[in-house]
Amino acid sequence: MLNRRTSKLVTSIFVSVLLLSGCGLFKKDQAIKEIDPPQDVSYLKDGESLQQSKENTAQASNEAQATETVKRELYLIDQNGFVVPQTLSLPKTDAVAKQALEYLVEGGPVTEMLPNGFRAVLPADTRILGVKLEKDGTIIVDFSPEFARYKREDEKKILEAITWTLTQFGNIKKVKIRINGYDQTVMPVNGTPIQDGVSREDGINIDTSGVVDITNTHPIIVYFVAQQGEQTYYVPVTRRIPNKQQNDIAAAVNELIKGPTYGSGLVSDFQPDAQLVGEPTYEDGKVTLNFNDAIYGSNKQHVISEHVLNALVLSLTEQKGVESVAITVNGKADLVREDGKALSEPVTRPENVNTGSF
Repeated sequence: MLNRRTSKLVTSIFVSVLLLSGCGLFKKDQAIKEIDPPQDVSYLKDGESLQQSKENTAQASNEAQATETVKRELYLIDQNGFVVPQTLSLPKTDAVAKQALEYLVEGGPVTEMLPNGFRAVLPADTRILGVKLEKDGTIIVDFSPEFARYKREDEKKILEAITWTLTQFGNIKKVKIRINGYDQTVMPVNGTPIQDGVSREDGINIDTSGVVDITNTHPIIVYFVAQQGEQTYYVPVTRRIPNKQQNDIAAAVNELIKGPTYGSGLVSDFQPDAQLVGEPTYEDGKVTLNFNDAIYGSNKQHVISEHVLNALVLSLTEQKGVESVAITVNGKADLVREDGKALSEPVTRPENVNTGSF
């Protein structure tokens, strides 16, 4: 485990981060259908045939649609080998699952959009032959044979990236894989089991360091900070905690304070002597955390680091039923953000993570 003092990221070298309030990370795409929509009326220009008019109208419609974009989370691999969400603007389409996968292909349309230090996860020339969504929320993805041309050490990263990219859509819960029409019970290169499908419950960037008996543990997700040049971003990590530890909220906070594993390339802005004063409380989707004054990340009284705040909100809202996080210090809610604004209201998860504005 990294010495926690050396793992701290001095807040002043970071660009300030503002969490955007949102209604949740996973929005279900909805298609709005009109009954008997009004017909468009068009007029021919001088010398223009009816066929030319139709073609010009169709071209203009396609160009207009091509300019419409929507934000999607693509899980890519960073310089440290972690699978990380990056929010990018993709052309609007009805085939959202197929498109998201196509943007994971090396040398594909994502190439010009990749943030510095990141790479796509699927082998070059991989084609998405089809996607099929079952009623139980399982999506079956059929890849071309090129899918199997990845390095052995990338196998779990590829599986995690596919799973977490697709399950950002609210109606997708689990992922199964086919290659050229054939169901796969294991991944093709290193044999990672996938027969019943893979979900977010299988974890991401799994860290089992220090765990002696994994059978008596269960996973939680916590977010640490990484930096590439001037860009900072948040990395989800799966930690295993003992089953006897009943309060997953307190466990996640303690893992954040413990900090990332030594040599991982990740950092934490938590003070080593920060701790909860009493058990977290939960009511109607809101978690309230009461810390000692070591939660403050600077010499300025009542100022909390944006990275501490963001890591807490991202980590805790991964847990079922948690929608917002409120923070007090020794029972008082008089904290201040780095920008000088009072932290007077509970903070919700941003609709998208790592948007480039961090």
